[in-house]
Amino acid sequence: MNISNVEQLDELLSTPTEKVVETMQQCPGDIVLLGIGGKMGPTLGRMVVRATKQAGIDRRVIGVSRFSNESLRDQLNDWGIETIAGDLLNPDFVNSLPDAPNVIAMAAMKFGTTGNEHLTWAMNTFLPSLICQKYCDSRIAAFSTGNVYSLVSAAGRGSKETDTLAPVGEYAMSALGRERTYQYFCSTRQTPTCLIRLNYATELRYGVLIDLALQVFNEQPIDVSMGHVNVIWQGDANAMSICALADAGVPAFAINVSGPEILKIRSVCETFADAFGKQLHVVGAESPDALLNDGSIGHARYGLPRVSFDQMVPLIVDWIQNERPLLGKPTHFESRTGVF
Repeated sequence: MNISNVEQLDELLSTPTEKVVETMQQCPGDIVLLGIGGKMGPTLGRMVVRATKQAGIDRRVIGVSRFSNESLRDQLNDWGIETIAGDLLNPDFVNSLPDAPNVIAMAAMKFGTTGNEHLTWAMNTFLPSLICQKYCDSRIAAFSTGNVYSLVSAAGRGSKETDTLAPVGEYAMSALGRERTYQYFCSTRQTPTCLIRLNYATELRYGVLIDLALQVFNEQPIDVSMGHVNVIWQGDANAMSICALADAGVPAFAINVSGPEILKIRSVCETFADAFGKQLHVVGAESPDALLNDGSIGHARYGLPRVSFDQMVPLIVDWIQNERPLLGKPTHFESRTGVF
């Protein structure tokens, strides 16, 4: 596999699996993607369009965002995604959106929570209530996060969907509030809902592995206190998240979206150091617990990820060494206090 430019990367990230095509057949009608302007939204939306065409279905795919970046809007239009610009925290705007039987809700807030807690809670709890009232007769797949779980033993397989939720920090608490809001409307309005608990999507422009690879490449000290992590190639996260739409139900169905491996941060950094020919600078000691998800149920339902950690490494090394575009959005996965 060789990826030398953004166009090739977007093509790979948006390639649908057979299960995604099957999901498009199981979920007839138009699809609205709320918050499509984020990191995952564009390629996820493009995957929906490509899978729809492969399924031989005629539907509108509508992406909603503020679209502060007009070039992104143009790109989405070129991919066959209709775009609508506006403020999703404005109830009148949300109510003006087209009706659709399928909704994928991605709009949320994580980074910048500290000092801006009120906006975080508005995005993560008030906005879901607007979405649910507008789309009470639709099927909703709503993005959540593995942060709703507590830290768990790194010697295990990670948190399961049935585990007690114990969020740490203001962002994680608001994420639980988001889930409870969706669950409330699912229960009272009988709106089929799926909650997608993601840990952590990675591609070549951002993600946990990019954070670590850049630190290694720049020979910066790396704190390994959060000593273990799950990652999943964004193309696979896109596919699993789309497939989750077919599992929306009453009561709400929760699914972990993560990779099959629990990666040791020290070992990951050693791998990058060898590949870059750089000196590794590690500080701290691994804690016995970490924020980890067990993604096995999702793998069984939607298929194993197509891109493994071993396949990602040479792609990331080549991308960074050749100074290709980065998003400049660190994940802060290493936070053990829930401060983002």
